[in-house]
Amino acid sequence: MTERHTYQTGIIGNCAYLAHINKNTNVDWLCWPRFDSSFVFGGLLDKEKGGEFSVLPAGEYISRQYYLENTNVICTEISNPEGKYRVMDFAPRFYQFERYYKPLMLIRKIEPLEGNPRIRVRCKPVYEYGRKKQKGSRGSNHIEFNGDDEDMQLSTNISLSYIEDEKYFALNEPKYLILTYGHELDAPIISTAERFLRETIKYWRTWIKHSTIAGFYQSYVIRSALTLKIHQYEDTGAIIAASTTSLPESDGSGRNWDYRYCWMRDTYYVITSLNHIGHFEEMERYFNYITDISFRDDERYQPLFGIAGERVLTERKLGHLKGYMGNKPIRVGNQAYEHIQNDIYGQVLVSMLPLYTDHRFIYSERKDSEKWLDYLLKKIERTIDEKDAGIWEFRNIANTHCYTNLFQWAGANAALKMARTIGNKLYEERAQILIDKAARHIEDCYDPVRKVYNHAVGSPYLDASTLQLILMNYLDPLSQKAKDHLIALEQELKAENGLFYRYLHKDDFGRPKTTFLICAFWYVEALACVGRLDDAIKEFESIIKYANHLLLFSEDVDENDGSQWGNFPQAYSHVGLMNAAHRIAIKLDRPVFL
Repeated sequence: MTERHTYQTGIIGNCAYLAHINKNTNVDWLCWPRFDSSFVFGGLLDKEKGGEFSVLPAGEYISRQYYLENTNVICTEISNPEGKYRVMDFAPRFYQFERYYKPLMLIRKIEPLEGNPRIRVRCKPVYEYGRKKQKGSRGSNHIEFNGDDEDMQLSTNISLSYIEDEKYFALNEPKYLILTYGHELDAPIISTAERFLRETIKYWRTWIKHSTIAGFYQSYVIRSALTLKIHQYEDTGAIIAASTTSLPESDGSGRNWDYRYCWMRDTYYVITSLNHIGHFEEMERYFNYITDISFRDDERYQPLFGIAGERVLTERKLGHLKGYMGNKPIRVGNQAYEHIQNDIYGQVLVSMLPLYTDHRFIYSERKDSEKWLDYLLKKIERTIDEKDAGIWEFRNIANTHCYTNLFQWAGANAALKMARTIGNKLYEERAQILIDKAARHIEDCYDPVRKVYNHAVGSPYLDASTLQLILMNYLDPLSQKAKDHLIALEQELKAENGLFYRYLHKDDFGRPKTTFLICAFWYVEALACVGRLDDAIKEFESIIKYANHLLLFSEDVDENDGSQWGNFPQAYSHVGLMNAAHRIAIKLDRPVFL
């Protein structure tokens, strides 16, 4: 068995940016000023052209990395024969002046723990995806970095000569590195860093205390909740799939995508997970982002949008970078925005349903309900008989997909409930017609011989997305039909230790070589729904072993050696964990505490 590949980074963020901190202390990935901007540190994709920001001793060392409990503050401890020190990395976030303070600022606190460690600080930012290096110039107690329109400042109480000359020096007291984008630090270095650290720790721990965390594997749910939170771009409310681009779905696969965008297909699952933990502020921001997109005059939704609602996400390949472990191509942008994906109208309707059925939201204050509901009903009416690319965004394959029709069915059911709430009989009738038509399409996917729903009309192939027939209550979870469907799926798509393939038939790039982690969590939920609770717990406990050292999950997992692949960490995977844990906790009657 080959050695298991895991990602050696954790992430920090403040809902304005995300950064990856490697176990070797390097900032391996940091895009400024937005989630989808060029990286200023991009060692994940090229160790030479990606720049560097590290704090290391000479020679060999041992590294230990962990999160400060219930926070998004990462601690990296480095030990060698000379001594031991800790680097604390965080993105400041706290409440002040009646708003959240979330600057484009990365703070690194370096403190000695044992002995007399000697360290070297390297800070070499780049821009234009590593095509150019930023030029540094010394100030009074800072270094200015400039490159075209990119202006950054490194403020520190470390000798600037040591940093500029890359010299080792004795670490005998705490040192601080404050990297800012677009503005100078006009404040004392030490007291500012310490205050921001205290306030940021307090913010994250308070946020967790105000969360309703399912009483099943709480430490995993907490980490997943914290991870999901910082994938929201607070300025607009968008939640991105991942902070990275071009980390391959398997080594050498060529399936390297840019995931720094907001996928409409994720909407229902993300909203559900936020609802489970009781964070309505994040839900409402996301609602507003989706609503803004909904009121445009375009004929159809596209599968994904930019974090400010951008529609054109032109995909291009960067040939000058080596790629993660040599994997190419490196893609920026995502051609999937051009695809036809018709489940997303139902996704949005189901996601918005709590606004009209949950009394914690006051729907009567929304003046746009009838216009918005009419808009989405028209979308489904126009597309319900149309073939599409499906949830997995096949690039050159169109089908009448079971999953698409399922969410049209679920969306129409949600529209029916909304129409009743706002008292519109005409919309109720339109919704019922769509419910019936979607159900007919779904039943056209049923194979009575194998007792399973195929992935599309006229296709013999199975797809893990049809697990949602059970989770969305299209099939009565306790019915024999639901149990038979689940058995057929697990016999064909289930791998070892709870892992699950999306599908096994050929797509545009051949046969998939790795399992898709969200599908494994859907499988766990389905097991719980049909009454196989012991199996659900067993499979859940198997799946969580595929986290890295910081309980972070990738998009894909190799069933042969358990290796992590795909963009990382994958918000979708963490959402899957949160929803599966909640489902089991409810079945165990542990809604809050273990």
